Amino acid sequence: MKRFFKRLAWVVLSLFVVLNIVIAFHAWKFTHFYDEGGRRNKLPEQMSTGEKMKIIFFGVRIAKSVIRNHPTVPYETVSLRTAAGLKLEGWWIPAPSAVGTVILFHGYNGNKGSLFPEAGRFRQLGYNTFLLDFRAHGNSEGFTCSVGYKEAEDVKLAWDYIKKKGNQPVILWGVSMGAAAILKAVPEYGLTPQKLILQCPFATLTDAVKSRMRAVHLPPTPLSQLVAFWGGVEQGFPAHRFKPENYARQIHMPVLYFYGQQDIRVTPAETQQVFSHLASAQKKLYIFPNAGHQSFCGKDADAWMKEVTAFLQH
Repeated sequence: MKRFFKRLAWVVLSLFVVLNIVIAFHAWKFTHFYDEGGRRNKLPEQMSTGEKMKIIFFGVRIAKSVIRNHPTVPYETVSLRTAAGLKLEGWWIPAPSAVGTVILFHGYNGNKGSLFPEAGRFRQLGYNTFLLDFRAHGNSEGFTCSVGYKEAEDVKLAWDYIKKKGNQPVILWGVSMGAAAILKAVPEYGLTPQKLILQCPFATLTDAVKSRMRAVHLPPTPLSQLVAFWGGVEQGFPAHRFKPENYARQIHMPVLYFYGQQDIRVTPAETQQVFSHLASAQKKLYIFPNAGHQSFCGKDADAWMKEVTAFLQH
């Protein structure tokens, strides 16, 4: 009997080790992008059963996002440098007689070239815009992504660049990972934007991983916790502490918060967690009934413009 339990223990231990090796590999693939000449990545829900099975066994291979669109109005290309020496690329787009500046931050595996619907509308409202490629995205250097944790430094660099231009009001706008990075950067670096516009940030890094697990029909628990843990180990940060819902407790400026009712990435419960924790005395949650995890300005420009205009003019 002792021999049986000893063998059983070795089997369980071996399976545990193998599982963690596989999970660590998956975490690596999720946070490392590949230079593949602009190949378009498929979303999990766009994949066939065979493609999803391939991801389960071999991880997802993500091509680094490529800039496909450029501004059609006068702009300046700006280079910023991270503490680790990575060059980040941004676009400064001035507006005539501007009343302020909006800095825009894209989501995971996106880039600044996808932000023209929002940037154009902000320009109509009289704001300069500054669009930034996060590290490992678009024309910025690097191939590793921490899903918002280290990207908070990129938010600060953009903030510092704009503040050197003058003392006009600065608004921070971010979607998904970009919104999460803003929530971390504001209290961590003592940023003082006049207002924030946040679109569908995840509540915790583990929640962000859970959405990927659900998309390929894998059990979110405990796999998402393990992927987040190993991703943090590989990237050198405490993944279990990356919780935008907690950073929200230190946000005191006015916030306009957008969410899509059809979102399959971020759950309604996550949205309520982050929104309810915002310490701001002036905050509003607006839900787009027919939108998912996408550009709300692109999906329903009239409703988006109405809410943003009222928020900025209040």
